[in-house]
Amino acid sequence: MKNKFPEIYNIGKKEISAVNKVLKSGSLSGFVGAKGAQFLGGTYVKKAEAAFSKKFKVKHAVSFNSATTALHAAVVALGIGPGDEVIVSPYTMCASATAIVMNGAVPVFADIDEKTFCIDPVSVRKCVTKRTKAIMTVNIFGGPSDFDELLKIAKEFDLKIIEDNAQSPGAKYKGKYTGTIGDIGVLSLNFHKVIQSGEGGVLLTNNDKYALRAQLARNHGEVYADQSPEEDIGPIIGSNYRMTEIEAAIAYEQLRKLDFLNKKRTELVEYLTKKLKDIDGLTLPYVAKENKHVYYLYSMKVDEGKLGISRADFVKDMTALGMPVYGGYVKPLYLLKMFQEKKAFNNTNFPFEGPHYSGNPDYSKGSCPVVERMYEKELVFTNICQYPRTKKHIDMFVSAVKKVCKI
Repeated sequence: MKNKFPEIYNIGKKEISAVNKVLKSGSLSGFVGAKGAQFLGGTYVKKAEAAFSKKFKVKHAVSFNSATTALHAAVVALGIGPGDEVIVSPYTMCASATAIVMNGAVPVFADIDEKTFCIDPVSVRKCVTKRTKAIMTVNIFGGPSDFDELLKIAKEFDLKIIEDNAQSPGAKYKGKYTGTIGDIGVLSLNFHKVIQSGEGGVLLTNNDKYALRAQLARNHGEVYADQSPEEDIGPIIGSNYRMTEIEAAIAYEQLRKLDFLNKKRTELVEYLTKKLKDIDGLTLPYVAKENKHVYYLYSMKVDEGKLGISRADFVKDMTALGMPVYGGYVKPLYLLKMFQEKKAFNNTNFPFEGPHYSGNPDYSKGSCPVVERMYEKELVFTNICQYPRTKKHIDMFVSAVKKVCKI
C-alpha cells in the first residue's frame, strides 16, 4: 500500500490577508510602460523589492513575472547578444540556457562537479574563448557553486557572472548569500520553489546600470529610452515581464518565512543523513564546512554494485512503496533537439551559425561525461525533506530504502 505524505504547501493566513488587501485596493498592477512615476510598478511590487534587497543585502532587487524572464533580463542587462558566448551548466532547467539564446547569444556547456553537481571551474576554463562574455553558474539543489575559482576565471578573462539561484535562496558561500556573489543573481518564486507566489522571479544586483537595464527589459524599455535621450542607456528592447501586485504581496509574506522553511528542511536533512550514512552504495549530499546548503532537493549518488540494485530498480521499487524518489534529474541540455539541430528561430541557424558568429560549440554526446553519467546512471533525488513533512515521514522513507536494498 502506498504511503501518503502531506502536500508541500506553505500559503497561510498572512498571504490570504495580503491578497485581500490588494483586491480591495482595486489596483492589481501599478505598472505603466512609459517613463514616469509608474514605470517601476505599484505599492506592493516596490514593498516586496525593498524587502528582498534588505534580506539579501544588495542595492537592487528587481521583480519579474518568472525567474526565466529575470534570467533573460540578466543577459540583457549585461549587454550580451549576437556573436557572444555564455558558459553555462547543462544540468539545470532549460531556461538557464534558453535565456541566453533569447538574446541572440550562444550557450557553451561546461561539465559539472560530481560532488556538488554545480558547474566545474576546471571545465569552465577550458570553454573560455575570445567570444565569451559571461559565466552563468547554477546553484543547484540548494547548494553553492565554487565561487573562489569562478571569480578567479572571471577576473582573468574579464567575464561577468550570472547566478541562477532559483533553487538556493538562503544558501551561503563562505558567509555570503548565493545570488549576491556574482554580478547578477536570480531567484525563483515558482509554485514549487522554497518560497513562492505562484509564478515570479527576483533579480539581485549591486550595479546601478544593470538594475536599470533589467527594469527596461521588464517594462517596454524602448519607450523609456526614447523618452530619455539624455541617459546613456544603449540599445534596448523590452517586454512585459512585470509582476502583479497580488504576486508581490504574496512574495513579501513568503520571504518572511524563508529562514523558517530552510531551518525545517535542514533539520530533516540532518536526520535523514544520519539514518542513511551507513548504507554502502549511497553517496549522500556534499557541502563544504564553510558553506550553507538549503537542500531544495536531497540528492544522492547510487553505486549499483555496492547497493546491490540498479538505479532504475531502486527508483521503481521506492516509487511502488509511495516514496517520492526520482532518477537522473534533467537530460543534459545540449542533448535537447534545439541544440542538436541548432535551430531556435524558425528554420534559421541563428544564433548558432551565421556571419555574426564565428564559434563552434560542442553539443555532441560525450562532451560533458560527468553530467551524462549522473543523468544516465548515478543520481537520484527526493523532496521528502520539505516542510510540512516530519521525522515520522523520514522514518518511513528510510524503512523503504532498507526494504528495497534488502538491508
